[in-house]
Amino acid sequence: MIEINEMSDEINLSLYDLLFSISNITDMVNSNLNNHHEQVAYISFRIAQELELEEEEKKKLVLAAAIHDIGAFSIKKRLKTLNFESNNIFEHAEAGAYLVNTFEPFSELAPIIKYHHLEWNYGQGVKSKGKNVPILSHLLHLADRVAILINNNVNILSQRDDILRIVKKYSGNMLNPDLIDVFEELSAKEDFWFSVINTGIIQKELRRVFKVWKLNLKLSDLLDLSKFYSRIIDFRSNFTATHSKGVAVTAKEISNLLGWSKIKSIKLEIAGYLHDLGKLAIPTEILEKPGKLTNDEMNIIKSHTFYTYHALDSIEGLEEIKEWASFHHERLDGNGYPFKHQGDRLSVGSRILAVADIFTALSEDRPYREGMDKNKVLMILNSMAKKNAIDTDLVRLLEENYDQINRARYLAQNYIKADYNLCANQ
Repeated sequence: MIEINEMSDEINLSLYDLLFSISNITDMVNSNLNNHHEQVAYISFRIAQELELEEEEKKKLVLAAAIHDIGAFSIKKRLKTLNFESNNIFEHAEAGAYLVNTFEPFSELAPIIKYHHLEWNYGQGVKSKGKNVPILSHLLHLADRVAILINNNVNILSQRDDILRIVKKYSGNMLNPDLIDVFEELSAKEDFWFSVINTGIIQKELRRVFKVWKLNLKLSDLLDLSKFYSRIIDFRSNFTATHSKGVAVTAKEISNLLGWSKIKSIKLEIAGYLHDLGKLAIPTEILEKPGKLTNDEMNIIKSHTFYTYHALDSIEGLEEIKEWASFHHERLDGNGYPFKHQGDRLSVGSRILAVADIFTALSEDRPYREGMDKNKVLMILNSMAKKNAIDTDLVRLLEENYDQINRARYLAQNYIKADYNLCANQ
């Protein structure tokens, strides 16, 4: 649960809900990915228990397992990681390590994620390019491979021996033999297998573990976390790499001009960074399409705000941020999507994000056109306001302060573009 005190910046955080809100989006739209991060986290935890790892090492391992594939920016790449002998899948591990390094509380997870597909290679895997490789990376690698061998259509105990046989076949070359010995001991326990295929039990067990592992965050830390999330969302494509940054900064500028409190403005900025969270469910081929979208493709695009809503809905206490973030394509006349909210049902925060999103999208380069100039942007915004699609007063405020807002957007997006280029070159 997250509770934000409006008189301070204290936060009570459910680490479990926050971490799995990302991976669960792609799980919603592709059954092959169903529960993968949670399953790998649970398998990692059980192996760590067998090893009697120190609590801090156990914590780092399970946190890394919870987000180990965040660098696989498309569903196609996520699916590729589910092939037992996949080749050339290290790029997503490198990108994932770079991303977690951008959020200081998670930075210690970077080496674990970076090397989680490194083969043991008969002991050579203790180092990579002269750098030490954490044993937790090899443990995560084993847990990941075990998870993808599980067939949900076959009785779990009936496939136990086959899974163990396949894992042992790769002992020494791909996987650490000492860890396989530990896994073999674990596999003798029926409760492990019954649990590992039961999503409800996995979630219950992980929630119990995560309850102990709290992050002591301030509102500014939640803002940093939302920036971290926005990189995962936007870095999937060169054409979306800076979008959330532009929306967040634009929304913050508008809220400041309206005289909002500092805490409320930060919450709106967080909503700006998270507003396209649901685009993790959209294929990159659609996001990067240079021409006009087909009706089917547009229908897929329309689902992203629905997924944003439900991803944030799983994090208790973010109700206001959730609505601001996920209603940014609703329209005052009721012709938006996906909930068809209208008029007074749309709060000022949601209205600001709607204007900020359109303004940013029009101003930045897209696959099919270059960013528009001031006159064209204002012409479109004013036209939408006259049709009662977006808030007239907010459009007027943006027009009166256009140069200030646009400069803030431009500088912020240039800054994050440099960060994207570094990540893309990992």
